[in-house]
Amino acid sequence: MIPTITPEWVESIPERLEPGALYVSIRFATATHLCACGCGSEVVTPLAPGSWKLTYDGTVSLDPSIGNWSFPCRSHYWIRSNRVIRAAAWTDAEVAEARERAGAQGEATASGSVADAGGGKGATTRRSRRWMRRSRS
Repeated sequence: MIPTITPEWVESIPERLEPGALYVSIRFATATHLCACGCGSEVVTPLAPGSWKLTYDGTVSLDPSIGNWSFPCRSHYWIRSNRVIRAAAWTDAEVAEARERAGAQGEATASGSVADAGGGKGATTRRSRRWMRRSRS
């Protein structure tokens, strides 16, 4: 697990992501990074009510936690004050329950997300990412 993450303020998400960088696009209300476990998977977190909230006070924090339940690594962590903090793993039953509960509420869960990069909204995330790249010009 990487210990820290550094925000990079960008207009759009770059084609090649660097480990330890959190790319934040205000224009597209998205924060993207490579999975903090080191597996190289791309994690896209939409910034919106019911999704993730980014806080910047000289350091960056994301809320709720990042739960990469659909990735082989199944990593789960928090980003707090530029630090990556490992969180407890969830069982398949816990993930399903949280997705169901959050889906009914139309939001991400308080710990672990419905819209994790490879999860319930993965196809939407991939389409959004392609659109953001095309819109860079």
